[in-house]
Amino acid sequence: MKKTYKIDVDCANCANKMEQATKGTKGVKDAVVNFMTLKMTVEFEEGFTPADVMPEVEKNCKIVEDDCEIFWK
Repeated sequence: MKKTYKIDVDCANCANKMEQATKGTKGVKDAVVNFMTLKMTVEFEEGFTPADVMPEVEKNCKIVEDDCEIFWK
């Protein structure tokens, strides 16, 4: 399953860090963060749902960019 979310991030470097943090989250098969469109696309591994994974994605992204927002709820 693949989902796209609106995000709020300040710079392209921070978007790249958010992408890497998301890719390292359990249950995420792949992720792309586009700073120009302010969107994050997350592909989930088999057996994982957005409700299972996105709280951890948000937590990991806030470690690298504490004022980022991911509008997933």
